[in-house]
Amino acid sequence: MIYGLGLLFLFLLVYGPQLWVRFVMWRHSKDLDGMPGTGGELANHLVKTLNLEGVTVKEGPPGANYYSPDEKVVCLDARLYNGKSLTAVAVAAHEIGHAIQFTREEPISKLRKKYMGTALVIKKVGAVLLMISPIIFALLKIPHVLLANVAIGVLVLIASALMYLAVLPEEYDASFNKALPILESGYVPEKHMPAVRSVLKAAALTYFAAALADSIRLWMLLRYLR
Repeated sequence: MIYGLGLLFLFLLVYGPQLWVRFVMWRHSKDLDGMPGTGGELANHLVKTLNLEGVTVKEGPPGANYYSPDEKVVCLDARLYNGKSLTAVAVAAHEIGHAIQFTREEPISKLRKKYMGTALVIKKVGAVLLMISPIIFALLKIPHVLLANVAIGVLVLIASALMYLAVLPEEYDASFNKALPILESGYVPEKHMPAVRSVLKAAALTYFAAALADSIRLWMLLRYLR
């Protein structure tokens, strides 16, 4: 009983943040009749209004919601680009928040360049190590080799999550110092602002929650080895 509760707690601790992010995004994804424009229209409007020189907005594939500082592109997936939901406008404003950070060369925009690239590399290395662990064990039949590889995978995944944690100030700045004041200035009715704040919080936690959830694969591997 205690063992089962411990596993449930571990699962919620690791996977809970991503489940919460997905739930919040889904909960407020229904189009509203009174919304004056789509996420894409809002993003394009803000680019012009805020004079974000060189920044463009494009429609992307499912799940592709980001700002690329190298290309100066705000990308929103089709559901958000064409949607008139609170999720659509909040995520659009969040990505515009990143565009503001980089266009104005704010110090906080340096966090992504400093940590994000490293986090992505670490994440990929960790995923590869965890996938090849059973193969190494099958070929060498040496348990210690497998355990060492798993241990390295654990450290890599933890390092990746910590790297994403390091860029949280940039994400929160994009949501609450940039996007929230914009949306509060008349773009979204006051009655919807509590929901918008939830979506902005979810947007800020998206990368970290995803990195943390990746470690669930480690738990599944360990269960398999047992």
